[in-house]
Amino acid sequence: MHVGAAIAQSLESHHVSHVFMVPGESFLAVLDGLHDSPVTSVVCRHEGGATYAAEAHGKATGRAGVAMVTRGPGAANAKIGVYTAWQDEVPVVLFVGLVPVKDRYRESFQEFDINSWFGDIAKGVFVIDDAQRASRVVANAFHLAQSGRRGPVVVGLPEDVLLEEFTGEIAGPMSTAQGAVSDHDIEIITEALRGARTPLIFEGGQGWTQQACDAVQSFAERHSIPVVNDMRSTDRISFDSPANAGWLGTARNDETAQLLEEADVLLCIGAKLWDKPTDNFTLRQSLDAVNIVVNSDAGLKGASGALTHHVLADPHAFAQVIGEISLDSKPDTTQWFAKARNIHAEFSAIPDPEERFANLPEGAVDFYHVFEQVTARLDETALTAFGAGNHCFWPQRFFPTRRFPSMLAPRLGSMGYSVAAGLAAKLAHPEKTVVVFAGDGELLMNGQEIVTAVRYGAPMLIVVVDNQQYGTIRAHQEKHFPGRVEGTQLANPDFAAWARAMGAWAETITTDDEVEAAVEHAFAALDDAHVAVLHVIVDQDHATPEGSAQA
Repeated sequence: MHVGAAIAQSLESHHVSHVFMVPGESFLAVLDGLHDSPVTSVVCRHEGGATYAAEAHGKATGRAGVAMVTRGPGAANAKIGVYTAWQDEVPVVLFVGLVPVKDRYRESFQEFDINSWFGDIAKGVFVIDDAQRASRVVANAFHLAQSGRRGPVVVGLPEDVLLEEFTGEIAGPMSTAQGAVSDHDIEIITEALRGARTPLIFEGGQGWTQQACDAVQSFAERHSIPVVNDMRSTDRISFDSPANAGWLGTARNDETAQLLEEADVLLCIGAKLWDKPTDNFTLRQSLDAVNIVVNSDAGLKGASGALTHHVLADPHAFAQVIGEISLDSKPDTTQWFAKARNIHAEFSAIPDPEERFANLPEGAVDFYHVFEQVTARLDETALTAFGAGNHCFWPQRFFPTRRFPSMLAPRLGSMGYSVAAGLAAKLAHPEKTVVVFAGDGELLMNGQEIVTAVRYGAPMLIVVVDNQQYGTIRAHQEKHFPGRVEGTQLANPDFAAWARAMGAWAETITTDDEVEAAVEHAFAALDDAHVAVLHVIVDQDHATPEGSAQA
């Protein structure tokens, strides 16, 4: 068989279920290999959508998401998903077609330097120059992507090498280390928490499972230790848990952020004190702070503040031994625990109608009403996906994340992620109800993947928040240059008609009286296995929930 077929068989041996791709003539041999493979080729409409979907697959499954794109232009378009995976520490393997070896370094058609383009935003860049080592290179790429600090790995596929005969063996998965927790680690954590009067757990990052989430939540509830979450990572603890004290970063509660300062012991599990949870490195910066970090990143890239002790382990590995931490004689922390929970319980509750937006124009859509109607129809396994923009404040704050995974969103703050992520989530977890929230600015960056979702039978609800502007930038603009609006206003198409043209069910909501019936219709369309789009037109001054800090 040729090398292209060997790569397809290598994907199969690594239990890859889906490859998100935009095809190119540079890797026709791999497409030929996939023709008879059980691996599903998900043909996307833009390379950015393909790599976003691969990144979301990595978040949704804990296994490396896979994307394939062609040389030059395809690779350029794919970089945004790779960069997202790098900043969010998500395992992704991107295969990129390259010019033939004989044409290299001659400024050939669509030639580029793969190491220069991806070297700074990937854990590794490999090029398959030896046909007989092709499968081994694939195995190495998956191992690197899923080891330690997870992240993207890029594999270059020279067109001529793919056509060579492959006579080697197909390499299977290589075992990855999850780290370990020593008796000494347990002693240090136990001693610190036993003396703590205001302990706090900070969760986030990768390496989680439902079992790990349950174990940490049980530990926190049993010992009255509040849990705060990293931005876009609130599905590590149940929305309803008495230990859930909210999240840090964009749109967080000021009082929740203050908990980080007040904690006398902070136990970080998977999460790091990067710039967003620390309000641009202004919170928790004392070198006397007690910060114990459980993380598989040996270098703790992006972390700030004091480091009291580093446990080199994944959240899952740590959760397996968390029961060995005995805190029978610790101080009473019930008041601290209740205070933290009450702050978030009030912040995450959808207000009663009379307490919602002040000065909402008569008849205008109250998005609290939309959110209330959508979430009332969800079960505990529901999952949300969203990208970047002020519309993200709604799901971050109010979506009931009760099982893991139930929130897929980029910490990177990259627009265009939402629809592609929803597609990947539904393909990975067809049993879950997937609800995507997209702003009008974000939707037209990768919203064409709606047609991909229709084609591959991935029914999801897409709620479009249409306020005719780039709302986040407008908010910053008004803060720094009040009254001088420039470059942030939009003229939008009829999103419902556009979605219907791609095969989705769609309806537009223009007044508050239309909300309940439209949401009911959308869920009926979901029940009939349709991609459903609710195009919600909202007033510019009432497009975000009140009290969410723009950070």
